[in-house]
Amino acid sequence: MPSVFVQGRPVDSYPPLAPEARRGKVRRVTEVGEEVLHKPCRDVTEFGPDLAALIDDMFLTMYIAEGAGLAANQVGVGLRLFVYDCPDDDGARHVGHIVNPVLDPLAPAGRRLLDENEGCLSVPGALMDVPRPDRAVVRGLDKDGQPLVIEGTGYFARCLEHETDHCNGRVYLDRLSGRQRKDALRQVADRRDEVFARRAANVEALKG
Repeated sequence: MPSVFVQGRPVDSYPPLAPEARRGKVRRVTEVGEEVLHKPCRDVTEFGPDLAALIDDMFLTMYIAEGAGLAANQVGVGLRLFVYDCPDDDGARHVGHIVNPVLDPLAPAGRRLLDENEGCLSVPGALMDVPRPDRAVVRGLDKDGQPLVIEGTGYFARCLEHETDHCNGRVYLDRLSGRQRKDALRQVADRRDEVFARRAANVEALKG
């Protein structure tokens, strides 16, 4: 089985960081409570250099923040778009972006929920168990407006579901009970400074 899939297609080799990151600049990651994270994003209707530049910036920002996925509203842009560089449970690496993502509904009969650890770059430092289906199919477009279908299982399915949630104005805390949400926010209070120090160190390492 191929070890790397780019935009859903197998490739023979791929660099440690997506080439887009070399063209990008680091943007600030929004945090839970900011309005842009809590309302549905707008469909992308214009395809061109501005969209490509945003994707470049999102890839670099995701790597600096040590994430597996990043949605546009996590850099303050309320558009339906996310990027990802994420492994699945079989060890394959999945890299790409998807514009105007929509999750296929899964038939209840073929749906298996996994209650596993999940974090979010916009909820810095918190990790909570979140139940999600172990399989996901996302339909959308690429940066040139061409149709795209991305399928994932296990951890990669979780990534696709998590990032599509962002595009719909939901953070993973919205899937938790009130008590669990308070626990997550306590974790943020305890670990936020450490997370941001690590991101700042990554930016300095990039400059060096």
